[in-house]
Amino acid sequence: MTASNEADIIRLDDAAKVFGGRGGQSFPALRGVSLRVPAGDFIAVLGKSGSGKSTLLNLIAGIDRPSSGEVHVAGADLNRLNENKMAVWRGRNVGVVFQFFQLLPTLTVEENILLAMDFVGKIPKSERRTRARDLLALVGLNDQAAKLPAALSGGQQQRAAIARALANDPPIVLADEPTGNLDSETSAAVAELFHGLIEQRKTLLIVTHDEKLASRAHRVIRLKDGLIADSQANGAARG
Repeated sequence: MTASNEADIIRLDDAAKVFGGRGGQSFPALRGVSLRVPAGDFIAVLGKSGSGKSTLLNLIAGIDRPSSGEVHVAGADLNRLNENKMAVWRGRNVGVVFQFFQLLPTLTVEENILLAMDFVGKIPKSERRTRARDLLALVGLNDQAAKLPAALSGGQQQRAAIARALANDPPIVLADEPTGNLDSETSAAVAELFHGLIEQRKTLLIVTHDEKLASRAHRVIRLKDGLIADSQANGAARG
């Protein structure tokens, strides 16, 4: 791993995560990962099921806490934040895109985005509706704002989830298998949308099995058995 510097927006030092199992047995999902991610980088994380990919994302998002080691993200030591401070920190600094969208089904697409802004309070109240509509236009859903998520296709729901993740203008966007349930054409459109976020200086870390999406990343990290087995710069992606 590269040496730490002030431009590293994500820093893990020997971070491990052990989950308790049945009969008192434990399962080590991560076994001591050290990672540096400079601001503005696009990182793809690959690996087989059970290799620790989602756990790595959850540690960076503050959804899970490390069993040992340190996790510093966007200027915060996540080990030291209580749950309330963690929720506020996450809302301001990290946008998370889940594989299964997790849009609230009883709210319209626009209301899902507004709720994210209302919860955090980072965006002035007078600007929120305009921002929500601008984000929907960014992801090509400006004509779907008043619809419930169930009325959208899978690809449209994923794009709505991306818009929601961007609601509070976070510097970091994390995505867990964002194209895993999409057809190839829709996957390509979502990949293009993520690539556009790099031009906005967002830091992206995406867990994926999609080699085409990974080929767009600045760096590809491969996990195996809870460890980083390989980390390679993708020079072509920067061109």
